[in-house]
Amino acid sequence: MTQKLSRKAAAGSAKRVAPPRRSQTASAAHPGPEAHERPGEAARILVVEDDFLIALQVEAALAEAGFRVVGVAASAEEATELAAAHRPDLVVMDIRLSGKRDGIDLAIELHRDHAIRCLLATAHADAQARRRAEPAGPLGWLQKPYTMASLVGMVREALDLS
Repeated sequence: MTQKLSRKAAAGSAKRVAPPRRSQTASAAHPGPEAHERPGEAARILVVEDDFLIALQVEAALAEAGFRVVGVAASAEEATELAAAHRPDLVVMDIRLSGKRDGIDLAIELHRDHAIRCLLATAHADAQARRRAEPAGPLGWLQKPYTMASLVGMVREALDLS
């Protein structure tokens, strides 16, 4: 049974995250969390996932890998507010969300209005969903269920591409 992430829980969990500093030994083949627009500063990631337990795992894995999780949202409306306020470098986005809008609609909006790109995560990545998502220019697709190691690897690759 899945639990839905409440706005209060998402805001509270995002505020508690204090990502560790990146090791000085990261290789060039695997860019570290700061290998983005702001050298020396950890890449900022927004997590959009309405399953509370998955959101917690994703947040913890990204923080442990040295990324700065700027927020966790369960709905498109909540994610829009967080994205505008924090201007993340990347969004890890579930396609199915709480509320009226889905992750594909949100990914298109974020790309169009804020030039923010997404990694899309779903158990339902059919051809129609991929076509709908094309205007968002997704940097990758995470097929659920995925491991936290594959998530971190895809985030690193996506940041290197963006």
